[in-house]
Amino acid sequence: MASPHPAPAMSFSDFPEDVQLNILSFLSPAEVAAFACTSRRFAALCGAAAPDSPLWLAMCERRWVSRTRPRSWSSPSAFGRRAPFARLYKALDRWEHLIGFWRRIGHGGPGTPPLVFFEWGPSYIAGFRVSPSPEATGDGYGVLKVPFLWLGLSPNGEPVNFLHPGCRFDSTSDMLGSVSDSSISSSGLSDPDLLPVTVSFMGCNHFVVEENRSYYADAWAEDSNGFPVEVLGTEGTSPPDRLMSEIYRYFANRTSPGSDKALRRQRKKERERFGRRRWDTQHFVKINNYYPTVERPLQGLWKGISEDMVLEFYLVTYDDVGGITCRRVSEAGEQFSGYSPVFWTSSTAFLESPFPIEEQDLYGSREHIRPVASNWKSIRSEVVSRILRINSSYDLVIPSLSGSSGDPRNVEGRIWEYDDGTFGFGFLRNNYTIDLKQIALNGSLLDPVEHFCNLSGL
Repeated sequence: MASPHPAPAMSFSDFPEDVQLNILSFLSPAEVAAFACTSRRFAALCGAAAPDSPLWLAMCERRWVSRTRPRSWSSPSAFGRRAPFARLYKALDRWEHLIGFWRRIGHGGPGTPPLVFFEWGPSYIAGFRVSPSPEATGDGYGVLKVPFLWLGLSPNGEPVNFLHPGCRFDSTSDMLGSVSDSSISSSGLSDPDLLPVTVSFMGCNHFVVEENRSYYADAWAEDSNGFPVEVLGTEGTSPPDRLMSEIYRYFANRTSPGSDKALRRQRKKERERFGRRRWDTQHFVKINNYYPTVERPLQGLWKGISEDMVLEFYLVTYDDVGGITCRRVSEAGEQFSGYSPVFWTSSTAFLESPFPIEEQDLYGSREHIRPVASNWKSIRSEVVSRILRINSSYDLVIPSLSGSSGDPRNVEGRIWEYDDGTFGFGFLRNNYTIDLKQIALNGSLLDPVEHFCNLSGL
């Protein structure tokens, strides 16, 4: 009996286009570029210049659709122009490194936060100043979340970045709309505190925020007689379109300025005001390990009520040789502020249960610091699973406070790890235990207190 003939093999070209796009969406941009060289048909399929390229849209949705809405990032302008999805892919590939916590390095100017948290929006990435909330929210553990930096794309795919003073925008159009009137008015930005900036990366763990001075330069031009006239900037406006810029420049040049010297003097003063407006360049480095792991259960960003009965942020890190250091993340201007040490240990050998009687008495005799607004009835009793010996950092930064008497109790302390994964710490020189809770979980802030501003004036 003759064996049946095998079915003819299908090549990639025989697959339907939607199947091809699904397969190709798993490739990297370099692999897509190499594949595009195989034929003219595939070159057209992989084309990056077309605004509505289905392949680059599929690649964007493959990587980021669970976190943002790629189609919303590339919404068309008033003239139907849409940013190419290839540009969107490039921007998101770079900006996704921002997601998470960053800390400022160096001296910060007014309004510069020591801690910034970035998260995905539906059509943008937003950075927030993060600090302990002074309000009695979240049982006293509220985290104040104030908008700081906004990153989006213009309809032609150019980056549009702004610092803003606590105003929250729910979409790209809201942010761009807040500056749209500034391009045709004499008052600059409609919100005088809204500041165009550039965000530059130095590797994946360091970025720099600088004021975009060219924004103001692009907002002014000279007519044929050499007089200053305002025009629509080509970036950071709504719509940030070169064609719209040319339209405004055309009508501005059609207006004779000779009959209005007062207006010219006013505009000159406005330009001088813009020239004095500066925002100091700031550097931020990433906090890569802001949550605990099985191997490093104490690492991460934590919050707790200090001995002064105020909420503080603490950063616990492990070094390369197994040591642990805890530092307080505080506002600038305070004594030992910015990144001041709290405790350290060179050994991560925990004392396991059952604990000696003296250790049980040491923990049982201590008072847990609780927020004033907390509901004491809802607080459960922590169950200690392990104990770690630590040292106070006073002997590192303020030797005179380490105890000239030589009593080790002045610097010795304990970490009590609880069965729910949190922990508390305290020192033998007092009878207090500071219990710490996580600041964020699964990429989201816990107990956020969002700050809003009145947008009616925008």
